[in-house]
Amino acid sequence: MKKILLVCNAGMSTSMLVAKMKKAAEAKGIDVSIEAKSLSEAKHEITEVDIVLLGPQIRYELNNVKNMAGNVPVEAIDMKDYGTMNGEKVLAHAMEVIG
Repeated sequence: MKKILLVCNAGMSTSMLVAKMKKAAEAKGIDVSIEAKSLSEAKHEITEVDIVLLGPQIRYELNNVKNMAGNVPVEAIDMKDYGTMNGEKVLAHAMEVIG
């Protein structure tokens, strides 16, 4: 099972996106664990996931999070996909990066 971690300021707005991503994964039969956490919560498990996706509101933390994540890929979620809560597209991009 692949693990996707979404990181934002408080973990609130991304939880809606997580729900849409889970629904898309279920529809496609993709075995994946998707969670949303604040940056301070995420620090403890950032190296134990397959990809970290940053909410657009904290994309300025990208290099900082990349340093914390080590070999784990870190990407900023596309602002348009985030704004429209396009869980299917965000999931597809994450799976593509994970490989």
